[in-house]
Amino acid sequence: MAGKVKVWVTGAGGLIGNQLVQLAPRFASDYEVVGLTRRELDLTDFAEVKRLFNQQEPQLVIHCAAMSKSPACQAQPKLAQLTNVEATWHLAGLASEIPFVFFSTDLIFDGRKGNYVETDEPNPLSIYAETKLTAEKAVLKNPKHIVVRTSLNAGKSESGDRAFNEEMINSVRNGKTLQLFVDEYRSPIPAEVTAQAVWELVQQNASGIFHLAGAERLSRFEIGEVLEKYLPELNGKIVAGSLRDYHGAPRPPDTSLNCAKLQELLPFPLPAFSEWLKGNASKLV
Repeated sequence: MAGKVKVWVTGAGGLIGNQLVQLAPRFASDYEVVGLTRRELDLTDFAEVKRLFNQQEPQLVIHCAAMSKSPACQAQPKLAQLTNVEATWHLAGLASEIPFVFFSTDLIFDGRKGNYVETDEPNPLSIYAETKLTAEKAVLKNPKHIVVRTSLNAGKSESGDRAFNEEMINSVRNGKTLQLFVDEYRSPIPAEVTAQAVWELVQQNASGIFHLAGAERLSRFEIGEVLEKYLPELNGKIVAGSLRDYHGAPRPPDTSLNCAKLQELLPFPLPAFSEWLKGNASKLV
């Protein structure tokens, strides 16, 4: 490992973090990757984080760990603030002299516009999105650091419940019919492509904000229809719904992302999700 750049990847037990670790030998062979899960390091234990950081001296941090389920953040706002904001602020401070990549979300936008570019004004509608935006601002105080805003990520996680396709399958296995909105739009992307793009970004010494999502704007219902072709368990379990008939917590109608800024830096095209599925659906099961 002599001469390799040591990288911390937090949230390595999650979908994107795990993909970053798994794909490092292929896309980042000059890096020694240390994947950190909550078992190895509680990021809210600031003294222990500092001790381990100073002991291991990573030269790059990719921070994927988060409290990412919006309902949980709504129910426990103080924990969401501690996990998503304070832990990020502390880790970014330790990494003040090295590159730091922070994962944020398309949900920082209110969804009234769609096709968002990096300079569009955020307006978060949920506690989860608020914490991500607050953390973004802290990270971006350092001009060396990167914020990556992504959308729905598909794939196969170690726990079996981190990807949106896994959530759908699990709901069906629990006897539920999926009501998917025809008027709520996202830009789904395979997590393996997200990981590949991030490895490319850090090797180009990029900094600032980048949107990283699929090249296709799809409604929740359209996503379900596309997945249904490849995941037989979903057959007959998807029904169309509308935000007009929804009376829960506010949901942004269109958080599709424009990724032209990032695409200019990448040596490969960000895929349309429906096209990617044609040759890669087996990676979701």
